[in-house]
Amino acid sequence: MEMLDIGEVSERSGVPPSTLRYYEEIGLLSSVGRHGLRRQFEKDVLPRLSLIALGKTAGFSLTEISEMFGEDGTPDLSRPDLHAKADALDRQIRELTALRNMMRHVAECPAPSHMECDSFRRLLKIASRRALSPSARRQKPEKPT
Repeated sequence: MEMLDIGEVSERSGVPPSTLRYYEEIGLLSSVGRHGLRRQFEKDVLPRLSLIALGKTAGFSLTEISEMFGEDGTPDLSRPDLHAKADALDRQIRELTALRNMMRHVAECPAPSHMECDSFRRLLKIASRRALSPSARRQKPEKPT
């Protein structure tokens, strides 16, 4: 089997060596040894990194992504989890669409000041209610990687 050192994996995948080391530390990846001081990985690490990137783009945490791989390292994707994430993305798309529409309205509103615009004031009330809702307070941002 062809081996790649950490520099080659980084170059081919676009993932910095520091991130590769972190992924190995938390169990998302495993090196197969070292050549001198450089970690060696099997070539199949590249599709795994692509799946990790796809999971991150979809909004999965690194913990959730690590649970998507079976003990043998092959993807073992939970269909219910994927459906739940797709539903969450649909909600986010609706919220972002509403936000975009509000920004366009504010940018084009003929009122002398935004605070004199009834539509803008209604949108502010809606936004403040959402920000103060119990579900918004429960959501905690994930630590960046």
